[in-house]
Amino acid sequence: MTGVFSLLPEGRPGLLLPHGEAGPGTGPSGAGPGEDLGRYLARGGYAPLPDPDALLDRVAVAGLRGRGGAGFPAAVKLRAVRDAPGRCVVVANGEEGEPGSVKDRWLLRYRPHLVLDGLRLAAAMTGAARGWVYLSDDHAERAVRRALAERPAEPAAEPTAEPALDVVRTEHTYVAGEESAVVRRVDGGRALPTAKPPRPFESGVGGAPTLVANVETLARIALIHSRPDAAAAVAAGHLVTLSGRGGADGATALLEVPAGTRLKVLADLAGHGAAEAVLLGGMFGGLHGDGWPDLPLDHDGLRAAGAALGCGALHFLHPGDCPVAVATEAAAYLAAQSARQCGVCVSGTGALATTLAAVARGATDDDPVGKLRRWSGQLPGRGACGLPDAAARVVTTLLDRFPDPVDAHRDGACPACARPAPEDGRRFRVPVP
Repeated sequence: MTGVFSLLPEGRPGLLLPHGEAGPGTGPSGAGPGEDLGRYLARGGYAPLPDPDALLDRVAVAGLRGRGGAGFPAAVKLRAVRDAPGRCVVVANGEEGEPGSVKDRWLLRYRPHLVLDGLRLAAAMTGAARGWVYLSDDHAERAVRRALAERPAEPAAEPTAEPALDVVRTEHTYVAGEESAVVRRVDGGRALPTAKPPRPFESGVGGAPTLVANVETLARIALIHSRPDAAAAVAAGHLVTLSGRGGADGATALLEVPAGTRLKVLADLAGHGAAEAVLLGGMFGGLHGDGWPDLPLDHDGLRAAGAALGCGALHFLHPGDCPVAVATEAAAYLAAQSARQCGVCVSGTGALATTLAAVARGATDDDPVGKLRRWSGQLPGRGACGLPDAAARVVTTLLDRFPDPVDAHRDGACPACARPAPEDGRRFRVPVP
C-alpha cells in the first residue's frame, strides 16, 4: 500500500482526510490548487480570533507538542516569544531534513491554507507583525504562494492586523531545518546552525524574538481554533511516514494516527507486518529489534523505551535487511550532511561512519565496538545542532540491540553490506504521496 490515509475514528478531527478532500491529483503537481479555499472557509478556516490569549490557553490545556522532532510544549514556546522584549516575528518551518519524512512537504503542497491559518494565529498569539514560510520544495512553494495570493482579507472582527507573510527558500539539507539555521537563512545567510545561546525566542530574525514552528504544529493550532470542542484529540494526533525496502513493493505511506497507537498496527496497515526491526524518528530515534511491535507512538512511551519519536518517520527492516548495513548507511549520510562547523561533529561523525563501514566490510581491528561505544558516548550535546546526537543514537542502539549481527561481521561482510554505503540517504528516501 502506498498513499495517504487516517486511522482516526469517524467523527474525530484530523489533518489528513480519508475521503479525498485533499490529496494527490488536486495539488500543485496536478491541475488544481492544493487546497480549495471555499471548502476550507466553510469548515471554519481563517475564523476571527477575538482573544489570542484564550487560544493560547486552549493550546496549553490540549497539551499540543511541537512536531519538529523534540516534542517541546507548543504553548511554552509561544509564551516565551510573546513575553520576550521587542516586536517578534514568526516562521513556519517546512524544511524536512530527515530523508524518510514527507509530512511537512505534504502539508505545504496540499493543505497550505491550514498552515497559513496556523501561522497567522501564532502571529496573533505572540504579537508578531511579520512572518515567513520556510521551505525548499518547488511544489510546496507554488502551493503556498498561490494560497498567500488568495488568502482572505482581514476579518472584520479581528482585533489585530493580519501579519505580512512571505516565502523564504533554502537548500534541502539535514541541518537546514534546525531553528537557528532557519533564522540564519531568513536573515539572508546560509542555512547553517549557530551556537546557542541566544535561542531564537530570545534573539532571532533581525535580532527580534522569533518563533520557529513546524508546519504540522501550526496546522494543529489552526484546527484547535476551528474545532475547540476537539482540541485534545487534535493535539494528540500524529502524522507519520512509513517506509521500508520489504513489504508490498517497498510500501510507503503517510498516516495520521492517534497517540499511543502500537507500531505493529502501523506496520500491518502499510504492508510491513513481517518486519523484524525499525529505525525510529527518521534517524534520531535509533534502531529497535525485539519488542518493537508493542512500542507506543507517543513521546513519553518511546522515551521510556530508550527511543524517540522525532519527526515521526519509521523505516522498517525486513528479513534480509541487515541492521549493520542500515546503521552504516545512516551514519554515512549523517557524516556527509555535517555542516563542517563544529570540530567534534566533523571528527566524531566521520569516525563513527568510517569505523562502522569497516565493521560492515568485516575489515576491522581488534576493538571496533569499544571505539564505537566510546565515540558515540562522547558526541551527544556537543554540536550546534542534533546531527551528532542522531549519529550517536544510531550507533549506540545498533551495538546494544543487535550485538549478534555486529559480531557476525568479524568474519566478513554479509551480502547486504558488500557494497560501500551511499552517503545520499537513498535507502531512507520517501516520495511525497
